[in-house]
Amino acid sequence: MNIDFNKSNGLVPVIIQNATNSQVLMLGYMNEEAYNATNNTGQVTFFSRSKNRIWMKGETSGNTLEVQSIALDCDKDTLLIQAIPNGATCHTGATSCFKEETSKGFLYELEKTIDDRISEDDTNSYTNQLVKRGINKVAQKVGEEAVEVVIEAKDSNDELFKEEVADLLYHTLILLKVKNVKLSEIEDVLKTRMK
Repeated sequence: MNIDFNKSNGLVPVIIQNATNSQVLMLGYMNEEAYNATNNTGQVTFFSRSKNRIWMKGETSGNTLEVQSIALDCDKDTLLIQAIPNGATCHTGATSCFKEETSKGFLYELEKTIDDRISEDDTNSYTNQLVKRGINKVAQKVGEEAVEVVIEAKDSNDELFKEEVADLLYHTLILLKVKNVKLSEIEDVLKTRMK
């Protein structure tokens, strides 16, 4: 990656984004040494302007940022790092330095939770128990939930309708997992239909 560290006295701004739900978490700065440390360790490492040294995010709090991808902007002087946060990102204890929580991208967090429940073989998990019953049971559950959505759509109870749609989305995510298809792949299909 050919980063232009010369434009701003050896530092480039770095935007940190949650790799799971796309929430912007923070802005920091890196010099070449911090960038190399980030690449070598897989943990976001910044140059602290106040401490005048490099520091790994979470070196004292334990709230680290695990790198998933690094992208360079068109001017080659700003980085976008997608990371998995381990704990709060902001020094105030908030999820993000810009806003506490966001519902945008929640389905991706739910997709990850479903994956975790299955991969950890959580015996107390409804999700894991359903998957162990096989693809036919998972698909059948999606069908049942779809019928319940249709029934509630014809009635006037909006709260029940929303509950049934939530059940349908949840079970559809389980079916996607069983079929080894990612939610982002479904988004790609929908994007192609926008033309």
